[in-house]
Amino acid sequence: MKHRLMQWSFDHPKRVFWVTGLLCLLALAMFPRISVDTDPENMLPHEHPTRLLHEEIKQRFGLSDMVVLGIVNEQHPQGVFNARSLWKLAHVSEAALAMEGVIDDDLMSLSQSDNITQGENGEIAFNWMMRKPPKNDEAAKQIAEWVKRLPLLNNTLVSEDGKAAALYIPIVSKDQSYRIYQELLTVIKQLPEGDEQFHITGLPVAEDTFGVEMFKQMAISAPAAGLLIFALMLFFFRSLALVTAPMIVAMATVIITMGSMIGLGFPVHIMSSMIPIFLMPIAVVDSVHILSEFNDHYRPGMDKKALARKVVENLFQPMLFTSITSMVGFASLNTADIPPVKVFGSFVALGIGIAFLLSITLVPAYMSSLSDKTLAAMARRVHSDEKPNSVLARLLRLLPGFSQNFRYLIILMAIASLMFSAAGISRININDNPMNWFESQHPIRKADRVLNQHFAGTYEAYLSFSAAPRHEETSALNAVLLRAPEHIQSRFKTLQARNDDLASALIDQQMTADDQDLPWWDELSLVIDQAGDTQRLFLQAEYLTYLEKVQAALMETGNVGKTNGLVDLLKTVNRELHSGSAEHYQLPQNRQATAQAILTFQGSHRPGDIWHFVTPDYRSSVIWLQLKSGDNQDMNAVLEAMGTWFENNPPPQGLEVNWSGLTYINVAWQDAMVSGMLESLLSSFVIVALMMMLLFRSINWGLIAMLPLSITISLIYGLIGFSGKNYDMPVAVLSALTLGMSIDFAIHFIERCRALMKEHGNWPDTLTAMFEEPGRAISRNAIVIAFGFTPLLLAPLVPYQTVGLFLASIMAISCISSLLLLPSVISVMNKSLFASSNPKGKQHSGEFSHD
Repeated sequence: MKHRLMQWSFDHPKRVFWVTGLLCLLALAMFPRISVDTDPENMLPHEHPTRLLHEEIKQRFGLSDMVVLGIVNEQHPQGVFNARSLWKLAHVSEAALAMEGVIDDDLMSLSQSDNITQGENGEIAFNWMMRKPPKNDEAAKQIAEWVKRLPLLNNTLVSEDGKAAALYIPIVSKDQSYRIYQELLTVIKQLPEGDEQFHITGLPVAEDTFGVEMFKQMAISAPAAGLLIFALMLFFFRSLALVTAPMIVAMATVIITMGSMIGLGFPVHIMSSMIPIFLMPIAVVDSVHILSEFNDHYRPGMDKKALARKVVENLFQPMLFTSITSMVGFASLNTADIPPVKVFGSFVALGIGIAFLLSITLVPAYMSSLSDKTLAAMARRVHSDEKPNSVLARLLRLLPGFSQNFRYLIILMAIASLMFSAAGISRININDNPMNWFESQHPIRKADRVLNQHFAGTYEAYLSFSAAPRHEETSALNAVLLRAPEHIQSRFKTLQARNDDLASALIDQQMTADDQDLPWWDELSLVIDQAGDTQRLFLQAEYLTYLEKVQAALMETGNVGKTNGLVDLLKTVNRELHSGSAEHYQLPQNRQATAQAILTFQGSHRPGDIWHFVTPDYRSSVIWLQLKSGDNQDMNAVLEAMGTWFENNPPPQGLEVNWSGLTYINVAWQDAMVSGMLESLLSSFVIVALMMMLLFRSINWGLIAMLPLSITISLIYGLIGFSGKNYDMPVAVLSALTLGMSIDFAIHFIERCRALMKEHGNWPDTLTAMFEEPGRAISRNAIVIAFGFTPLLLAPLVPYQTVGLFLASIMAISCISSLLLLPSVISVMNKSLFASSNPKGKQHSGEFSHD
């Protein structure tokens, strides 16, 4: 099969070109069907319990994802509380209300908030805080005084220092946040200049904006890397026509792979957007090996097809080995329970397979189709100074003696690097935050930094409490339902699932029921009403007091800037129902007083706000958390602290506690990714080791082949630990790239080494030959990839910078360890390793002499 495929490629190069071109055109035809998914929440499967609960809590309390806009004035003596700044705030607030995708009823701003005060005759008054912008600075100062008395607003809508005010803009879905962000920027640009600074942030904006900029970087970074790789190969091979082949392979691989993914209906996610960046170096590697050997051996007048066939046959097995191991490394990502990671791993593995097929068909077909004149010109340019004057060649010729004479020192240094790496790995800090995917001076990250300095926090999480039906109610309901007709049972279950206020839903059924069904609805309504007095938990002092204690415990964690909940609203209304002084800022004394406070709040301009904290049946309540950081380690610190607190202070019997919110969701998928990546790395490491033993048909050779991989992985992650860089999403995914790329050089070195040993019959001559063409091929590959992707370091997105740095590090470490450690180990073990390779007994392990 191998020989037929290669023979067909040599005999019909034009057909190879036509087939490749047709596949690319078919793939390109799929591109208009592209769909984009920039939501990190989709890192978790839709059926994941954390996601299901998150959506349930949002629906239960009418919660929405928020875009946070802040206005900061640090120049005016009254901060943001001056007439000009508040006019701008009101103007932006009005503009936001009119934007498509904004839930206007829930927008939080000074102009949409009530000032709760005592009215006449002991009544409570709800007046607009800032229905119209203040006419002068004195009126603006009065607003500042009002806000300080309202805990729900203070340090949420207005900073403690009075220098900043905020809008919390609820949106119908996260994928609209970038558009709303851009519209807000347009509104701000139209405002007259002043001392104010506007900042827009929030996790939805960060995630959606990253998705948009990610595609811009795909269009910039990948071509820039491709051009630099092309320039480097041109420098090494001195032939424009020759180096065109690997670039065609790389482009065709990326186009066919991405087209296949899009055509099969998979959206382009944050992960899969980086497939071109991952595939390009892998697609180029095999081509560079072929070109290097062809380039070194071709002389004018030679049979180019015969040489190309010999080169491909010589390299077929190591290229196959490296492709299979790389495919295994990326395919192992399917073990992670993260849908985008599975898609990423599967299609990178597919791309590697495509690159291998193109390398053994398109590249030789292309080389054999070049004119003799072109190849002769290439040979004259290359061989006029390749030996012995090339800097790379001269350096490589020093390594056989060095690796032989200092073999034990090199091995000891490798062992020391493993020990050093182990210490660094123990210091790795697992942490991520989508906000940190931007450079520090990016407007969104800068906004995040500034607003979290002024406010209690722009990151939201929710802690909800809910009660399951008590046994008495369940028993009474079951007794009625067992006697009721089937259609009554079915309708009741539907109402129970869809309505928080089941009592009101049953009243509606009573109003519309016919004479036959009415008695059943009356009886069910009576059971619910009788249980209602004892079931409305969050009207009872015991439960409200517990919520108050929970909020205090949350603040004691040190990672929570502020909490808002039903307790804060009740305390505020209770204060104004009494003296209006601080001494009455406390929970109502009994259930009736609590109900009165809630009923009183229903007279405000935003009566629905209370249902964002408690459900109409008063069986569920939620506390809003504001955090200054979206780092998962900070959220984890809160979870751990509260987990201990709940153990020591268990909730009242029957009360369930659950976490939700975007910041919590990020912790869930990041934990899944870290554990998933670690499992896939360990499992694929073992699989690759077994494959090496099987492919080389030797346990010793298999273990030796794993040495550069082991050194590279451990040293890379050790350096991450010592540098203080977080182990985040990009780093976790790059572990698969480390596995696939690091093994490449080792396979080529060992396979060529074993072949040369059969040819030369002794180890010193074999080692000398290894640092000619094979050594140059490995070095060229490392240099081309390492330097070729340096444009990624200039990208404004941190994951792209991480990929560029990792690629360079992987190439450098795996190349050096392959060229130094492998010959040193083989020098120590050459007698046993080559025991059957030389029947003439010409093996030598002596020191090298320099001629």
